[in-house]
Amino acid sequence: MSYTALYRKFRPDDLGEVKGQDHIIKTLKNQLKLGRIGHAYLFTGTRGTGKTSVAKIMAKAVNCEHPTENGPCNECAMCRAIKAQSSINVVELDAASNNSVDNIREIIDTVQYSPAEGKYRVYIIDEVHMLSTGAFNALLKTLEEPPSYVIFILATTEVNKIPVTILSRCQRYDFHRISADVIMEQLAFLTDKEGVEAEEKALRYIAKCADGSMRDGLSLLDQCISFYLGEKLTYDRVLDVIGAVDTEVFARMLKAICEGDVKKAVLVIEEIVISGRELVWFVNEFVWYLRNLLLISASDEDCEDMIDMSADNIKILKEQAENISSDVIIRYIRILSELSASIRYSAQKRVLVEIAVIKMCRPQMETDLTSVKERIRKLEEGYHDNISAVYREPEKEQKKEPENNKPILSAALSEDVRKVAENWDEIVRSLDAALQNTVRKMTLSIGGENDDELMLVSSNRAFTMIVENESSYRELCEHINDYAHKDVKITVKYIDEKNEKSGIYPDIAKLVKSGVDISYE
Repeated sequence: MSYTALYRKFRPDDLGEVKGQDHIIKTLKNQLKLGRIGHAYLFTGTRGTGKTSVAKIMAKAVNCEHPTENGPCNECAMCRAIKAQSSINVVELDAASNNSVDNIREIIDTVQYSPAEGKYRVYIIDEVHMLSTGAFNALLKTLEEPPSYVIFILATTEVNKIPVTILSRCQRYDFHRISADVIMEQLAFLTDKEGVEAEEKALRYIAKCADGSMRDGLSLLDQCISFYLGEKLTYDRVLDVIGAVDTEVFARMLKAICEGDVKKAVLVIEEIVISGRELVWFVNEFVWYLRNLLLISASDEDCEDMIDMSADNIKILKEQAENISSDVIIRYIRILSELSASIRYSAQKRVLVEIAVIKMCRPQMETDLTSVKERIRKLEEGYHDNISAVYREPEKEQKKEPENNKPILSAALSEDVRKVAENWDEIVRSLDAALQNTVRKMTLSIGGENDDELMLVSSNRAFTMIVENESSYRELCEHINDYAHKDVKITVKYIDEKNEKSGIYPDIAKLVKSGVDISYE
């Protein structure tokens, strides 16, 4: 006897066996129970969610001699004939290969004949969106006013391609993507029934890869069982068959990208290719890894229930989230999403992946604001020691002067400016992460005719440019005004290193915080 694929072998026989479509099953059960059966149904939804299976169950249910709560009894002569595809009461048409006007006219010609046995003639047209315009027009009149013994069940994955005139004549049922938990539960049931030993982690990964399609999940399981026939199905073996990548690889890749280490990142890609993993899988799964990281980074509350990962992997994500901002993660996701759209049919997948990874390591290759902020962050880290030295020099000079020597300003600080200076650290902490890092490396000073105007100065041109950006400057002003409860002016100014060292622009945040008495000229 020839082998039957799992998705065919375990196709639902009644409405009670259909998984993940409770909203549809309840409605159809009520219609069968009350005898309120429509003349035309439209089943729409993504692949592998049960559209054709439910259509066949309905064909048996309306003709069943002994209907049950779940539809057909599957034991009477009509149920057995329909299941064996030998009943002339049920006609199945694949519109993908039979989409002409002549094919539809054949149906129209047979509609006029009532069933020799059973109650209804059921026409199941799969992938109905593939019908030609002429075929739709030929079907229209019959679909609107069919004989009382005729039922049309149309199934499609692309409902947007069906004419409105057809849609308005059908009862529409939208089949949802099936959750990973429901798919995993079904996979566990089937492996137990087939006598296959499988790890829960392996089945969960297959359910996740199915992406809401029960048929895809069963096909992947079938593939894995065939490859390791008679052996235990483990997580690592599933990865080998599917060509997927373990989570640990994503953690190493992200670490290399954050460090800007192009060589290390490219070596990870080489490792993936050599081990026979599929690069398309790697890109799509890396996007999901970053999505999970973004949820942890951006959410103030515990969001572990939204992340389908082990406790150990979630712990690694939380550690990484502390060292990377949400803006940077979003930039990485954008780059990978653009890559995902172009890599599937490319002949040079590895080259495209390497280019994308290099762009992630080198933000200077892009010109959007998020990339500029990332460049500033890396620039700050590179100049950290030099900038610290610039700030320390005035302190050394002050130590050489007498203890009673005090900074001299032309006028005392105004109350509003002093309030901002006293709370400067708290104001900076409330800023966006990238802007916060930049402002910390600049000096808060004063200017204006009466020294009543705030100034943010730096000898680094890049720092002043990022703060002068319209959105960054507006954010800074809003946070300052929130603390002062007044409209406080602040000017961003680029100065040379000579002026920065001279003390012309004193750091008033440090002075006020240390309690130094600022005298008059």
